[in-house]
Amino acid sequence: MNPLRIQATAKTPEVLLDPSNNIFEIKGKSVPEDADAFYNLILKWFDDYVVQPNESTLLRVDLEYFNISSSKRLLFLLYKLNELQARGADVKIQWFYSEADEDMFEVGQDYAFMVKIPFQFVEREAELELAS
Repeated sequence: MNPLRIQATAKTPEVLLDPSNNIFEIKGKSVPEDADAFYNLILKWFDDYVVQPNESTLLRVDLEYFNISSSKRLLFLLYKLNELQARGADVKIQWFYSEADEDMFEVGQDYAFMVKIPFQFVEREAELELAS
């Protein structure tokens, strides 16, 4: 399956979905003017992916900010991964947040409650300290 790479813009996140290297990341800011147009490509890619997924899928979500329309599309994506997990696949989410952004942490907790996928919450500053 071909990877999906979308470069970040001022309004859209960087997306890297590369099953051959087991990399699944959405990172940056998500405030597209047309969330349907932006996320439909990602959702369609995942429709194809779930037909022949990797044994293990770890989606890293590292968004600084996203708007309501992006929030809805992210939930659709999590539902697709939830279906994959329900079929026996190993699926996990790493949800990144800043210590100063309690809202982003709480949104991640809300998503974790809505799906049956294990979430790991990673504080960005803590990750930087581990890397040094």
